[in-house]
Amino acid sequence: MKQYGVLVVDDSAFMRRAISLMLEEDPRFFVVGIARNGVEAVEKVQRLKPDLVTMDVEMPEMNGLQALEQIMKNDPVPVVMISSRTGEGAQETLQALALGAVDFFLKENLIRNQNGGNQSKELTQRLAGIVAAKLQTIVETVPTHSHKVRYVNQQQTELIFIGCSTGGPKALQTILPCFPKDFPIPIVVAQHMPPGFTKHLAERFNSLCQLEVKEANNGQEAKAGTIYICPSGYQTRFERLEGKIIFKVENHNDVQELYKPSIDITLSSAAPIFTDRLLSVILTGMGSDGTKGCSFVKKYHGKVFVEAEDSCIVYGMPRAVLEAGFADEQYELSQIYQEIISTI
Repeated sequence: MKQYGVLVVDDSAFMRRAISLMLEEDPRFFVVGIARNGVEAVEKVQRLKPDLVTMDVEMPEMNGLQALEQIMKNDPVPVVMISSRTGEGAQETLQALALGAVDFFLKENLIRNQNGGNQSKELTQRLAGIVAAKLQTIVETVPTHSHKVRYVNQQQTELIFIGCSTGGPKALQTILPCFPKDFPIPIVVAQHMPPGFTKHLAERFNSLCQLEVKEANNGQEAKAGTIYICPSGYQTRFERLEGKIIFKVENHNDVQELYKPSIDITLSSAAPIFTDRLLSVILTGMGSDGTKGCSFVKKYHGKVFVEAEDSCIVYGMPRAVLEAGFADEQYELSQIYQEIISTI
């Protein structure tokens, strides 16, 4: 079994110990070193050559964001941020993802489950999926060019749905800002995130995109010219009401789904409403969420694109859809926007 060396970066001795214990319980990992601040992290990444780094944000001398930026510039390695759930923590986490971090994990969950449990297993499972994947070269790239789009009189698509998980915010940053301000189709995004984070994700993309970006609200009509982010902590469905298509955003504690939002749940409700006028795009992410939903898309004659392995941070969700036989095409991330435009 291949083992992966992890550099644990945190100014708290308690957190360094807690994370180290979780890693050492899994035979796939060993702690190659620890760092107490960003200065030590940058130096030890260069010297120890870890396979992966866990990185706190708030640290003395050099914080996690500053260290991350230097690491991605000089010695690129997968970095997972250890984040707080606060508003400021969520904003910093999204900034870290834009700078090149591949994923994040909530610090409060690590503290609560330091002696084992599902969260510990989830952490090591996610780290294993990330470190086994090919690391993409990360640079801050926000598309600024405007695309002139010619629309046919009878457009073939009435909804574009994008589902993603690990690596998703960075992938979305390559696609969403490209859509022009007169784009005639609503776009709905389901990104796996803890509760509270999608609000900040929507605010960030609203500042980057030509289209308005907002969280979807219960009872809200899905309108053209808007990008809707499915809120974390809830399930988002579609419903036809009085000639309009609206969002049903509800808690659904009775539904045993691992993810909130669940791509499967959203697509399963969209497929019978939009039928062959639905285009679903599954981007980078761990696991298989979206496979069941894409089976409904194909049942109702919609189209499914998946991101190709070469550009994925984690080729889990796209692979699952492709291997199940539900993908019409697969494209590298740099091609996906243009293929969407060509299809509608």
